[in-house]
Amino acid sequence: MSRFGGNRNKEVPAITSSSLSDIVFMLLFFFMVTTQLRETENKVIVKLPEASEVVKLERKDLASYINIGTPTRNYQAQFGTDARIQLNDSFKTIDDIRDFIAAERESMSEGDRNFMQTVIRADEDVRMGIITDVKQELRRCSALKIMYASRKTTD
Repeated sequence: MSRFGGNRNKEVPAITSSSLSDIVFMLLFFFMVTTQLRETENKVIVKLPEASEVVKLERKDLASYINIGTPTRNYQAQFGTDARIQLNDSFKTIDDIRDFIAAERESMSEGDRNFMQTVIRADEDVRMGIITDVKQELRRCSALKIMYASRKTTD
């Protein structure tokens, strides 16, 4: 007579799903907290120019973006089809760049202000005169670290 033979008729207990909802809500909460949404709405059309040497931006939180291009169709009736400068969520002029850079510096911690970079995202068909004017204004407000956004050349 065997000692272990009597356990053959017992059934395996069902898997409880009571903690499954807790796990799903924890995952949902985690992804809601860690996901970063787009901060600004693109109001200008920017087709980035091609470049052969492209380097990724290391810390995007230290970058301030200046978009230059033609307004999207929603804004062409109001602002025309000439190239415009977009700072954050609104169209601005070259004179507003100094205030924009000052506000961006103030929003950063004091240790990060030295590492602030200005990224110019300009459409490939924009006249160079506007970009030169923007660069001159950035030079006047001591924002000397300038990067140009581009796409890598497809071979």
